[in-house]
Amino acid sequence: MRLRALLETDALGLRLLGGEDELDRSVRGVMTTDLRDPSRYLSGGELVLTGLAWRRDAADSEPFVRILAGAGVAGLAAGEAELGDIPADLVEACARHRLPLFAVHETVAFATITEHVVRQVSGERAGDLAAVVDRHRRLMTSGPAGGGPEVVLDLLGTDLDLHAWVLSPTGRQIAGAGETSLPGPVGAALAGHHLAAVRTGRRAPHRATVDGTAYSLFPIRNSGRGALPASRDVRESVLSDWLLAVEADASDWPPARLDLLQGVTQLIAVERDRRDAARTVRRRLAQEVLELVQTGAPPAEIAARLRVAAPVLLPGLGSAPHWQVVVARVEWSDAEGRSAGGAQAGSGASGSEIAGGPVAQALLEEILVDPAVTGPDSADRIAVAHTGEEAVALVPLPAVGAPAPDRDGGRAEGPDRDPALHADVLLAAVREPLSAGLADDGRLTLGVSAAVHSPEGLRGALEEARHARRVAAARPGRVCAAGHHELASHVLLLPFVPDDVRRAFTARLLDPLREYDRRHRAELIPTLETFLDCDGSWTRCAARLHLHVNTLRYRVGRIEQLTGRDLSRLEDKLDFFLALRMS
Repeated sequence: MRLRALLETDALGLRLLGGEDELDRSVRGVMTTDLRDPSRYLSGGELVLTGLAWRRDAADSEPFVRILAGAGVAGLAAGEAELGDIPADLVEACARHRLPLFAVHETVAFATITEHVVRQVSGERAGDLAAVVDRHRRLMTSGPAGGGPEVVLDLLGTDLDLHAWVLSPTGRQIAGAGETSLPGPVGAALAGHHLAAVRTGRRAPHRATVDGTAYSLFPIRNSGRGALPASRDVRESVLSDWLLAVEADASDWPPARLDLLQGVTQLIAVERDRRDAARTVRRRLAQEVLELVQTGAPPAEIAARLRVAAPVLLPGLGSAPHWQVVVARVEWSDAEGRSAGGAQAGSGASGSEIAGGPVAQALLEEILVDPAVTGPDSADRIAVAHTGEEAVALVPLPAVGAPAPDRDGGRAEGPDRDPALHADVLLAAVREPLSAGLADDGRLTLGVSAAVHSPEGLRGALEEARHARRVAAARPGRVCAAGHHELASHVLLLPFVPDDVRRAFTARLLDPLREYDRRHRAELIPTLETFLDCDGSWTRCAARLHLHVNTLRYRVGRIEQLTGRDLSRLEDKLDFFLALRMS
């Protein structure tokens, strides 16, 4: 029951003295005490009744209330029979600790309040247990086959007054009850909490608070024919599992209600299995085209396969005049930090025991879904194959300048737009949750090719995407991407410079500056970076650094003196630029 219900019961004679914003707290029991420290008898959720016999002076209130708040009690009710009005020091202490405080009229016995609370709490538990069997039966007979996850979520709303959503591992909403949708940033934050909890081995449901609202997160694991055994490393599935987010704190739920929610996740897992099975057609098409491209098949044979794939991936267009290739790789480092197929630290598995291709395949299928589009069917136009440790996506595009297909396969209204994929925006909405799932031992790198309009261009697009992914792999961070436009730049060369050459080159140029900065706090390295970024312009660089030009000239002169280089020469500017990029 809630504290609010007690306040609204006139027969109990309760008067609220503070904590109006906390009246929705659940009351799980009642305890009467006049001990100065009753913590050993508290388990959380109680309404504490006290006659204030523990209070000798005003200094006693603060420690007493601090003990109650630390134990997680629901509220405090103080009797007026002993002292008359409740002391102001007790009211102030409760306000500081956000503990609801009630005054109990002297004509009301504590036994009356105790009996009422016990009767109400016991009745609610009995009703919950009596209804759980019927609810479970209704959920099982109205499962996803009868209308998708939304049917189950609607029943949660009508029977248990629970708002719930099915989310992808990146926080994209797959299903929700009614028309209430979860804001994208909230979904991403919840997914991040969930992935971090799974990686640390915490037991579900996982509790998360976003924007002041408490949620309970239940994993939805693939339990179908192709599912991985439960004993396998969690990283084989953590980046592809759905989750059920419930707007409630399940920490004080009885076992029967938790069992009911576990049944809900099993029903939704069945739907996940069904949709994964339907996705095999698109995966097979992508695999066939990939094998033809990699083996150097004649363009006519590749074109024939593309004609089969296009109607499946872009319904209504008949053929796709443009295609892009996206390559992704997920790597895990072992206990020594070496990059490998990887296994969870402490699991005893070696790096070779995780197949990176299937993990990257499931993850790339999710990444390529427009984050602004809800529902599972928005992934129906994505075909991803995997080979070895990498996943390869074949992405069909409408004609550049033509309206892109909307969610229903029609044409989107509005001005013409370029539908091509861009590496810098693909990961923007999913970087935070995926970083939580990758934790300290995983990396995702992704490369995107330019659009091609003929089968002859697919082989080059594949190599282009692979080169772009290598460029992304050379960057710091858990989640990195690079696009085809970066391959016409010096950044294409940097990933292929041997590590020992890279270290020697940067040390020769930058170590003298770093050592000088360490000893004199001269900020030579930041000055050099800004000077090069301003194309050697003294006035612009001085303005950006908020320095006088003479001070800037002194610093640049010191850089040249320490390194033996001349920053007026293009060759030396280029060397410094590359050294900074590789450091």
